[in-house]
Amino acid sequence: MKKIEINIPGNKYPVFIGQNAFDSLTKVLRSKKMYKSIFLIVDSAIMNLHREDITRFTSNYAGKVCIYEYFAKEHHKNFESLQKIFHNLLDKEFGKDTVIIAVGGGITGDIAGFSASSFMRGVSYVQVATTLLAAVDSSVGGKTGINFNETKNTIGSIYQPEFVLVDTAFLRTLPEEEVICGIGEILKYAFLIDQKFFTVLKNNFSKLHKVEHTFITKVIETCILFKGDVVAQDEKENGLRKILNFGHTFAHAIEIEQNHQIKHGQAVTVGILCALDLSRRLGFLEEKLHSEMIKLPLMLRDKIRVKKFDTEKIYDIMKRDKKSRDQKIKFVLLNDYGKLIVDAEATREEVFQSITKGMSHFLPY
Repeated sequence: MKKIEINIPGNKYPVFIGQNAFDSLTKVLRSKKMYKSIFLIVDSAIMNLHREDITRFTSNYAGKVCIYEYFAKEHHKNFESLQKIFHNLLDKEFGKDTVIIAVGGGITGDIAGFSASSFMRGVSYVQVATTLLAAVDSSVGGKTGINFNETKNTIGSIYQPEFVLVDTAFLRTLPEEEVICGIGEILKYAFLIDQKFFTVLKNNFSKLHKVEHTFITKVIETCILFKGDVVAQDEKENGLRKILNFGHTFAHAIEIEQNHQIKHGQAVTVGILCALDLSRRLGFLEEKLHSEMIKLPLMLRDKIRVKKFDTEKIYDIMKRDKKSRDQKIKFVLLNDYGKLIVDAEATREEVFQSITKGMSHFLPY
């Protein structure tokens, strides 16, 4: 397995990446002396696909272990689901020595991490990323939380895992929709890292879409290394870490306005096009460069569909975004590959125009 260290001061932890890496879960737990009671929160879809692997782990584990199946949808990332998890933990007499292990994608990781951060005032937890989106982004960095009052991730905490395990074998069973979601998050890094990475993704898009093992493993490593370095410098999102929200201010609002009929990674692709348009509209991004940059996200044009949308509702949801200040929406915009502008502001009309432009690419023909 490949090992990448996330060097957050006081919270250093490893990310393990490899084919069939899940088979090494017990070994890693032992190496970190985590001989504790284990409570697995498993995405029910993953349980159906990989039941044999998961039950083999629980059968061979010497200590107390319990599986909690979680129906991982945005509508279920809420207080009600959190309460059910807490009830199960208490009913089965789990205590401070618990290790919560999330086995699933970003939704499962978010609610499991938040459960761990608040149960018994904080217990250990582990992220086992089973989706492409979780592998490249959400499993690393410690952001946990739930949705509340039609606002995404508005209640949560920064709580780092003991380690992250990415088993690329899980990616082979992903439906195309989930692959597209992961690609959406990868596209974000194409703009954050440099032109070379952008070009690699553009020239090898077919390998990305087919989740070709060697290529996708390298892409996952590149994204984690970049995010790990950013988070190590700014764990609490006071400065540099804000760049990781490129496209997300639009995306979170679009998800909610579309009633979660498009998933997070799909909404990120749409949000990136909105952000690129706003970057151009405000004069940060040259027209020629903008025309070149939009070619990559537009490769997903036929894979994502939005319904008729309410621009004003999207804008109002954006004003509730946790990154907003003094009722002003703060954007992460682009000046060039790897050159970001954080806390940018725009007029209501400019934002409306960029929402309309970005969304229009994905309307039914």
